[in-house]
Amino acid sequence: MCFVMLQKVQIGTKELQDYASIVGRDMIEEIRELAKPLEGKKVLHLSATAYGGGVSEILYTILPLMRDVGLDAEWQVIYGRDDFFSATKLLHNALQGAPTDLSDEQWATWRRYNELNARELAPGWDTCIVHDPQPAAIHGLAKDKAKSWVWRCHIDLSTPNPDTIAHLLPEIADYPQSVFHMQQYVPDGMKGKVNIVPPAIDPLAPKNMVFPPTEATYICDQFGIDTKRPLLCQVSRFDPWKDPLGVIDAYRIVKQEIPDVQLALVGSMASDDPEGWDFFNATVTHAGGDPDIHILNNFNNVGSIEVNAFQSFADVLIQKSTREGFGLTVSEGLWKARPFIGGDVGGIPLQVTDGETGYLVQTAEQCAARSLELLRDPQLGIDLGLAGKEHVRKHFLSPRLLRDWLRIIGEAPVG
Repeated sequence: MCFVMLQKVQIGTKELQDYASIVGRDMIEEIRELAKPLEGKKVLHLSATAYGGGVSEILYTILPLMRDVGLDAEWQVIYGRDDFFSATKLLHNALQGAPTDLSDEQWATWRRYNELNARELAPGWDTCIVHDPQPAAIHGLAKDKAKSWVWRCHIDLSTPNPDTIAHLLPEIADYPQSVFHMQQYVPDGMKGKVNIVPPAIDPLAPKNMVFPPTEATYICDQFGIDTKRPLLCQVSRFDPWKDPLGVIDAYRIVKQEIPDVQLALVGSMASDDPEGWDFFNATVTHAGGDPDIHILNNFNNVGSIEVNAFQSFADVLIQKSTREGFGLTVSEGLWKARPFIGGDVGGIPLQVTDGETGYLVQTAEQCAARSLELLRDPQLGIDLGLAGKEHVRKHFLSPRLLRDWLRIIGEAPVG
């Protein structure tokens, strides 16, 4: 096995004060007070990938903000090869309820890479925050390299594969602190302090900044969207749990009633998701060559600006997940004040109050019915969209997440 150093992720700069007009000065002042006793603390975030998923999006915002308020914060990505990421993709799915556990060989691969990364991890951190199950064993293997440890779970552990969680639990139970999106995600047997903290979006990131309607229209037109016809859109990774096939089924029902409707499935391919291309191809196959179904990803030059354009332009935004740890795309869509339909699972109901800030559905038929309702009643969509945006402002923007992290770091027990 090749021995390499963990990869340090280069991040930009952000200033907390820039968010004051969005979240209010009281929030900014509270954060400053929490940060004062933590000035100079060495904080490491450890994750599996630097792009292509919600974890990386959050860290690209939180790290600069931590630095802005005085912490010596750093982000490193663990080393892994295809055999490791194939095993951890299966691990991720099994922890969300898939029936297949890792084989003994795959568990050994996961352990071997954790041992490698634990050896390569530099010492001297005040707090090490380990994200998700890929590097979860590092705490037990390298306790002396940080004064305090936190395990941050970003996935839905409410109904895990019993064999899989039984194997993982000894690796995560002894973390002095852990962080979950929701209480029902916390597995029995966690010994340290458990924190319930939902994630958040960055309102000043290119993906979420206010977008002029003419620009959104122009960009969507460049990708073949007929901007004079209605558009349904789902933005998510190409993953079975996101149910893009179900979205296509819902679109086909809508099309029977509104023949000129279009669908855009816009996603990104992550480096730690080797199955992503297989499911992308399965989605293309399910679309059956329909010219009104547009399936796009980051290899089609779809970046943050393009995602913003699609979310800002679409008549109805959808996130029809069948499992969802949280779903940042939900808050992103609500922040654009667009009418939103989400799967009634996981963290989505935290963001969408059915009938008030959007709609919650369980089936393709329900998704289609709500889509038709919104397409036929634009004022309803406007009212839901504005309520959704305000809900996100109060609960799911990055300064609130920074505040919660400062509290956790400030209270971190040694161990």
